[in-house]
Amino acid sequence: QVQLVESGGGLVQAGGSLRLSCTVSGRTIDGFHLGWFRQAPGKEREFVAANSWSGRLLNFADSVKGRFTISRDNAKNTMYLQMNSLKPEDTAVYYCAAGRRWSVVTTEAEYWGQGTQVTVSS
Repeated sequence: QVQLVESGGGLVQAGGSLRLSCTVSGRTIDGFHLGWFRQAPGKEREFVAANSWSGRLLNFADSVKGRFTISRDNAKNTMYLQMNSLKPEDTAVYYCAAGRRWSVVTTEAEYWGQGTQVTVSS
């Protein structure tokens, strides 16, 4: 059974940074594209960033370009989201996701984590 577990969320002031981690168990992440989504209260879930299985392709939502970076360590079966220059509008529950179709990486995934709360105070 594949499980994705996020960690690293918390409360930070605007302008600060956080690094989220997503550790996968149950199978290797080799061959899987990995991504992050977020959902703010009262809003729909939205795509944040994705990293292809090879690490050579990246995709970011316009709202986070230049502030967030995504990386993966296949040896540790872990993915990271480095979030810098955080804004109050980045407040949301962040979910990691894994899938095998890059064409739908911004909308679909085969596996999801339970989420970690990120709160950015003004």
